[in-house]
Amino acid sequence: MEIQNSNILVLATGGSIAQTSPDAPTLTGKSLLDAIPELQNKTAIAVEQISQVSSPDITSDNWLSLAHRINMADADEKVHGIVVTHGTDTLEETAFFLHLTVKTAKPVVVVGAMRRPYSLGADGAANLRDGIVVAGWPEARGRGVLVVLNSEIHSARDVAKTTFNLDAFKSRDFGILGQMVGGRPCFYRRIERRHTLDTAFSSDLPRLPRVAIVYSHVGVTPDVLEAVASSGYEGVVWAGTGSGSLPLAITPAASALVKNGLAFLRSSRVNSGHVKRNDEVDDDALGFITGGSLNPQKARILLMLSLTQTRDPVKIQELFDTH
Repeated sequence: MEIQNSNILVLATGGSIAQTSPDAPTLTGKSLLDAIPELQNKTAIAVEQISQVSSPDITSDNWLSLAHRINMADADEKVHGIVVTHGTDTLEETAFFLHLTVKTAKPVVVVGAMRRPYSLGADGAANLRDGIVVAGWPEARGRGVLVVLNSEIHSARDVAKTTFNLDAFKSRDFGILGQMVGGRPCFYRRIERRHTLDTAFSSDLPRLPRVAIVYSHVGVTPDVLEAVASSGYEGVVWAGTGSGSLPLAITPAASALVKNGLAFLRSSRVNSGHVKRNDEVDDDALGFITGGSLNPQKARILLMLSLTQTRDPVKIQELFDTH
């Protein structure tokens, strides 16, 4: 394994990688590093415990605090890269939020574990080791937030958890950015969409707008959307069938949301593919937004951030087309 001479900041948040029992994460970030003694004399690592929760309990306040801390680290010349340890259930969401809001070219790497430390063949230590190596690698700079698991390097924009197995994280539409080969990162491509320093967004916010995801199914009725509208949400991501399809019974309720000032975005419950504008739905006439290749949970994040900039669906669509 080859390690660059670098200073790495590890920000621990809990999750399965830190879970020593079925109940809750208990291992600190320092304890996780103690399981990788080969790193101790080869690179300087500072550890901070940002939170200690299972990833389903991560909140938007956690996101804002984490992004703020990473942005502070950008101003610290002693820090060459940042690693975030995180539970895998919502790892892709946290990573994408950071991808859109942290203002740094320094490598930011999010890692987790599919097998808890007490499980046979636990993968947390190997993933953390790989993440630290990537965070200290000069060629990792400027590539946006990265997700490193199972010896693969993914873009935070493209990756999703697809199963419960060891190879759970996949970038199905576009493929991995690189992989660990002989203990060192080997990169194959860059992403073209705007990220980190080049985004329109900031984490300097008191709160994030409330956006709901509504999942389509056979027999879905418009009262679901009506309930969301009456609960103070500012936008809706429709996880539609196929290419974000809308049943005939839903279209009037969705149109009413837009007329009442809510953002309505068509996404798909299918786990890959691109939701196209004006495909069986007149998005332009109805004032809808389409999520492109983003899954519903990532479309929600981009919509939340977009709503901090504008309420104009045309301008929001431009943000989705470029980020």
